[in-house]
Amino acid sequence: MKSKKKTSLWTGSFIILLIIFIPYLLYIHQNIPRDIETYETLLGTIKGGYYDKVQTYIYFLLSKFVPLALLTIWFLTNKHWWVHAITIPISVYLFQLISVINDSEDFVDEVDFIYSVPIAVIVVVILYFLRSKLAIYILATDLKKEMDENMKTPKKIG
Repeated sequence: MKSKKKTSLWTGSFIILLIIFIPYLLYIHQNIPRDIETYETLLGTIKGGYYDKVQTYIYFLLSKFVPLALLTIWFLTNKHWWVHAITIPISVYLFQLISVINDSEDFVDEVDFIYSVPIAVIVVVILYFLRSKLAIYILATDLKKEMDENMKTPKKIG
């Protein structure tokens, strides 16, 4: 039992640290010189490609990656039934990230809508189905709240 609590504590701490530090990735592009077209790193060479300058490329890349990472963490850690609605913005950001990485795209953020529509339709249909199945429980909860309110405040007759 203690091992499970300790593992849960470490996992939660790691997730919190990710949530805190991921937004700071948006400022990495400021550390790259403005006028260079290739940049050497420990992981390899980064080329500006379609964006010409590496700083611009890193800016666009991380501006798509950061929300995608945060939405993915939210999706993976959420336990509510509506969590699947988060897959719609995740799919949009994923397509945008792919279009930033793909240098042959002439217009970033314009074609993504077409590809994300089927995912959105599937998710909306699933959520509508789940909502219709949960409707009876929601109505029962509302009725219980109303009955509790009526029982707390007695009404005078006459």
